[in-house]
Amino acid sequence: MADLDQEQRTLVAYFENLGRCIIAFSGGVDSAVVAKAAFLALGENALAVTADSPSLARAELEEASQVASLIGIPHRIVATNELAREEYVRNAADRCYHCKTELYDHLEQIARDEGVATLVNGANTDDLGDYRPGMQAAAEFRVVSPLIECGYDKQNVRQLADRWQLPIWDKPASPCLASRIAYGEEVSPDRLAMIEDAERFLKERGFRNVRVRYHRGDLARVELPADELERLCEPSLREALNKHFTDLGFKFITLDLQGFRSGSLNALVPLQLPGQ
Repeated sequence: MADLDQEQRTLVAYFENLGRCIIAFSGGVDSAVVAKAAFLALGENALAVTADSPSLARAELEEASQVASLIGIPHRIVATNELAREEYVRNAADRCYHCKTELYDHLEQIARDEGVATLVNGANTDDLGDYRPGMQAAAEFRVVSPLIECGYDKQNVRQLADRWQLPIWDKPASPCLASRIAYGEEVSPDRLAMIEDAERFLKERGFRNVRVRYHRGDLARVELPADELERLCEPSLREALNKHFTDLGFKFITLDLQGFRSGSLNALVPLQLPGQ
């Protein structure tokens, strides 16, 4: 408990030394902890900004607003247009770089308008061990990562979120909908909507940690935790899923027997850490 008290003090003190800032706020546990610490230190001098686009599920946008309201931090929603970027739509392995560039372009403009010097994200030390081209964009825009600079990993973040009674402290990671589309397959509003609706269907039936991956030929690959695979194969549920996914436009529906794996599409990409 003493260690957690110190972690809390360290993170809040980081923002006391930082001054006015704008936080890239998705509403996930990482950005929520950053926003909470910033608000405790700076109050109205901290602003949380959420990017709204077709790649953000409506439920995620609503939850981001609710979490920001609970924290008390000023919150702004801005419309981003990454789908206007050809490199993003092409969906090569660096898609996230172009998405984050679009986001930070908007945040930088707000910072200029508000006279704020510092942009902040919610990256933690675990993010350094995966393929994260968005970190390159953050470096180019001089975005600071308090969780990384304080040495906090995902476990530290969840503990702090629990301490601060943030209801999303145990929320599964929920990257943007475009991350479900296999590299090389174009990102489009229709495909993003198909994925969002397919995942909503599963979540409404009690599957909390789920991914519906889009592959060539309108193929859906469903990932669930291994201990939930059997329930999805129950005849009535399987038939309902097949009909719903087919109505959405999927021509083939598959179940990944390896189970849920966050970032599974990154297995096809050589690991490259920021700065390499």
